[in-house]
Amino acid sequence: MPAGTESQHHVHVYTYADYLQWDEGRCEMIDGAVYGMTPAPSRKHQKVFRELFGRIWSHLGPNAPCEVYSAPFDVRLPDADESDDEIRTVVQPDIAVICDPSRLDDKGCRGAPDWIIEIVSPSTASQDYIRKLTLYEKHGVREYWIVHPVDKIVTIWRMGKEGRYARSEIYSAEDRVKTEVVDGLVIDMGEVLNTD
Repeated sequence: MPAGTESQHHVHVYTYADYLQWDEGRCEMIDGAVYGMTPAPSRKHQKVFRELFGRIWSHLGPNAPCEVYSAPFDVRLPDADESDDEIRTVVQPDIAVICDPSRLDDKGCRGAPDWIIEIVSPSTASQDYIRKLTLYEKHGVREYWIVHPVDKIVTIWRMGKEGRYARSEIYSAEDRVKTEVVDGLVIDMGEVLNTD
């Protein structure tokens, strides 16, 4: 990760070429600005992740049209047709489901996954609810889930016909939630969130 502080008058805009050179721990890059990843997630975060990822993985099976990946997994989000080296946004969602195999390569995913799940920790809440919400809508992520392990709620945004997210839907541990991305997958949020 880049060292030092930037002048208030000039903020360096980083690219994927820079990102590949850093070796000081995980980070994400949004519009050329660098955001360090938090320390290892809490045990509760890990348990919620395990329950969600496991359900998606087992439902998809080996021959499904979609694939599921977990962080660390680079998702490169180009603004247009720039080369990889010029891309200024690289994120590592907790869970990403990609249904277009042409977007997958050895580096990860280039272009928007169909479904992203972020599991909130106290230090990532504003990033997940504000910065990434805007980013994922802009790049056309069809479905974006934010899971709050402590409050035991999941907030879901789904892409509307006009290319913008419709009003969010909020579910609790009492709900069974269906994704529109993976046919037939319904997740019992009680089994995911009640993991004390």
